[in-house]
Amino acid sequence: MKDIKVAILGMGTVGGGIYQLIEKEQKNIEHKENIHLEVKKTLALNYAVDVPDSKKAKDIDEIINDPEITIVAEVMGGLKPSKEFIIKALEAGKTVVSANKDMISQNWPDLEAAAKRGNAGFYFEAAVGGGIPILRALNDSMQANSIDRIYGIVNGTTNYILTKMDDEGRDFDDVLKEAQELGYAEANPTSDVEGYDARYKLSILASMAFHARVPVDKIYCEGITKITKLDIEIGRELGYVVKLLAIGKKDENGEIEVRVHPTMIPKDHALASIKGSFNAIFINGSAVGEMMWYGKGAGDFPTASALVSDMIYSVGAPNPRYVTFENSYDANQVKFNDNWLTEYFVRTNVLDKPGVLAKIAGILGKHDVSIESVIQKGAKKGEQSAPLILVTHKAHEKDLQKAIEEIKELDAVVNVPSCIRVEK
Repeated sequence: MKDIKVAILGMGTVGGGIYQLIEKEQKNIEHKENIHLEVKKTLALNYAVDVPDSKKAKDIDEIINDPEITIVAEVMGGLKPSKEFIIKALEAGKTVVSANKDMISQNWPDLEAAAKRGNAGFYFEAAVGGGIPILRALNDSMQANSIDRIYGIVNGTTNYILTKMDDEGRDFDDVLKEAQELGYAEANPTSDVEGYDARYKLSILASMAFHARVPVDKIYCEGITKITKLDIEIGRELGYVVKLLAIGKKDENGEIEVRVHPTMIPKDHALASIKGSFNAIFINGSAVGEMMWYGKGAGDFPTASALVSDMIYSVGAPNPRYVTFENSYDANQVKFNDNWLTEYFVRTNVLDKPGVLAKIAGILGKHDVSIESVIQKGAKKGEQSAPLILVTHKAHEKDLQKAIEEIKELDAVVNVPSCIRVEK
C-alpha cells in the first residue's frame, strides 16, 4: 500500500470538495488502487468545510519543506499567488494538480518548465470540463487519431442562461439575475458571460487536441450579452438552438482556427440537447469519427473528482508526463486562421421602404456573401422599423463583417443588432 500525503491550497468550494471526497472515498481508493491518500496540510484564508487546526499550514513554506507531502492540489484560483506557489511546489519535486484554467492557459510554459526542473508531475484535468475526463481521453485513448474538430459547451453558467431563455422565452438580464440568486453565476459574471472562461479552457483543450500550443490571444472571443429572446425565437423557427460554443478546427494544411462565440446549431445536433449547467465536448477523430463527452463541468465534487483522479494517476505513472509539442511563449509551430468560413444569421431592423432587401442583398453579393433564406417580421405597434432576418450560405468572416458595416450605412437600416454564426 502506497501512503500518499497531500496538501490543498485553497479551501473554498472545490478545496472543500477535495477534502471531503478523499475522506469519503479513502477506503474505496485503497481497495481499487492500493493507495492510501491522506490530506496532511491545507492553506487558505477561508474554509468552506471544517478542518482540524493541526492540518492548517501557517504558510506555503511549511508545505514546501515537508518531505512527506508529495502532491499539492492548487484550487486557489486567479494568477497570484497561485503561480508562485505552484512553481515552488514543482521545483521542490512535488506533483501539482490544478483546476486553474486561466492561470494555466496563460502561464503553461513557465509551469511546465518548473515541473521539468523538479522532475515533478503537473496535471490539470479539472481545468477543462470539470468532472469530464476529456484531457485524459485525448492523452491516453486517442493517440491513434488526428483531431480536426472540437465543439465544446464548456461553461455551465452561459448554458444555463441560454437554456432558460430558450425554454421559457425570457430575457438575458432576467435569467442572469436568477442564475446569480441560485449560485449558478458569480456576483461579477463577466468572465462567464463574455466568454473569457470558455476561451481559457479552449486554449488548453485545443493545444492538447491539435498538438500545438494555442495561446489565449489567438482565440476570437464573444460573449452572450447581446443575445435576445427574439434571436432565440427566430432561431427556433429556423430549426436552430443557440449555444455558447468553444470551437477549434484544424485543416489538412495544419492551419488552426479557434473561436468562442454564440452559435446556432441544428436542433438535432448532439450538443443542442445539452441543457442547464451541464457541459459537453464533441470531437472528430480520424479513426473513431465523432465522439461526445457529457457531464457536470463545475461544482465541488465533480471538479474534485478530476483532481483526485489526477493524484491517483500521478502515483501510478512511472515518470512525470509532459507535452511533446513546443510549449513556449514564442512557439511558431502553426498558422492561425482568423478568417473562417461559416454560415451566418444576421438580424437587421429596417424601415418599411421599397428596395431595402435588394440593397442589402446587393451589398452582400459585392462581398461574396450569398443569401440562403430571408424572414421578414412585422413592426410592433408604434414602431416604424421591423426585423429583417437573413441567413447566409457559407462566407468568410471578414467579408461578412465588411458587408455589415456597409449595410449599417443604408438610410433604411436602423441597426444590425445581431450577427450569430451558424455551425452544422
